[in-house]
Amino acid sequence: MSAITAISAPPMFRVRQVFERPRIQDIEAEVHTQLARLRLDAKVQPGQTVAITAGSRGIANIHLVMRATVAHFQKLGAKPFIVPAMGSHGGGTAAGQRAIVEGYGITEEFVGCPIRATMETVVVCRTQEGIPVHFDRFAFEADHVVVCGRVKPHTNFVGEIESGLMKMMLIGLGKHEGAKIYHRAIQDYSFPQILQSVAGEVLTRCRIVAGIGIVENGYDETALIEAVAPEHFEAREKQLLLNARKWMPKLPFERVDILLIDEIGKNISGAGMDTNVVGRKFYDHRAAEDEFPKVKRIAIRGLTPETHGNAAGIGMAEFCTTRTIRQVDWHITKINCLTGGHITGAAAPADYETDREVLEMALQAIGLVEPPEAKVLWIRNTLHLAEVECSVAYWEDARQRDDLEILTDPRELQYDAKGDLIPFESGLGAH
Repeated sequence: MSAITAISAPPMFRVRQVFERPRIQDIEAEVHTQLARLRLDAKVQPGQTVAITAGSRGIANIHLVMRATVAHFQKLGAKPFIVPAMGSHGGGTAAGQRAIVEGYGITEEFVGCPIRATMETVVVCRTQEGIPVHFDRFAFEADHVVVCGRVKPHTNFVGEIESGLMKMMLIGLGKHEGAKIYHRAIQDYSFPQILQSVAGEVLTRCRIVAGIGIVENGYDETALIEAVAPEHFEAREKQLLLNARKWMPKLPFERVDILLIDEIGKNISGAGMDTNVVGRKFYDHRAAEDEFPKVKRIAIRGLTPETHGNAAGIGMAEFCTTRTIRQVDWHITKINCLTGGHITGAAAPADYETDREVLEMALQAIGLVEPPEAKVLWIRNTLHLAEVECSVAYWEDARQRDDLEILTDPRELQYDAKGDLIPFESGLGAH
């Protein structure tokens, strides 16, 4: 136990955030409607093969999107198959990447077609900058390729196009070798330049027949699905990104002393925790001058099961529990962070055996703020922010906010006999 045990966390109360909530009720019907708009029967002939990408993110309803996409091409008489499209995730192995997509419910039995996983790539050409363009071998050998992915703000760069269909053609279909070379190229060229240069070659040479862009709302629900013709990828993705920024979840307050996070993982964000949410898009341990929120200390309680030990991004936290450290597969974490060029993302925070110790230590590391006045937020992860536990320092502000519904009165944190948090009635900490 800590040598200082008199420090107690402040009482907490729960709020429900009110986000804009566009959502699609019938996912599979919408996929069919969107794909039908592209009149793909004019391009896809019976008997032709169609590679459909499945990424590593935990996208809401992705298994339904995949199944409907497969069914649409089967109705055209084509032979679709799923390609795990991700860089170094799954330990940089075909079996690991197949396991990731199957963990999202994208199994051969459910979607009704084969899954073909490989780490082998074809070097299609070189860009004008001399960058080799890698492309998944199975996808390259297919007659057509459908690029499917969520459009959202990227975790470490800003542009008109960030994370979505264009990036999937680079990092996802480029596999481990492509991801490595593109992230190395960032040392010499801007990511927007690499993105446009490589994606332009892929669109010209790799038989992309369609894209399916997905945008989620702040409640981790499918807000929009749009089928996009390849010649419109760039223009449409810019607009979809504006929607994603508008609808994405956020913390309820902009200044935070301690952010307690139940879980991080690759299914939550490419950075384990979304840097757009925690305010660390440019620096690991502080917000940029014009960046919000401003979070002094981050403490992590565990990893998601779906991340399979990949703790990429853990290095952005100052504190974590020792059980979190025990959950980490450091080999695959380091592979992912080195490939992505975020080496410090694999650094280990200061770890303590229990939740109580973690909070005690964090409360000593927030400057002159006394523990009873500390601004503490407790969240499940950076994807699920509809309900948040807030310390009493936020009470008066919360009462004045129209976009917050106060669900409970303040109450003290409770610990079990081991010193770990007992979840409140609504479930934070239950994982």
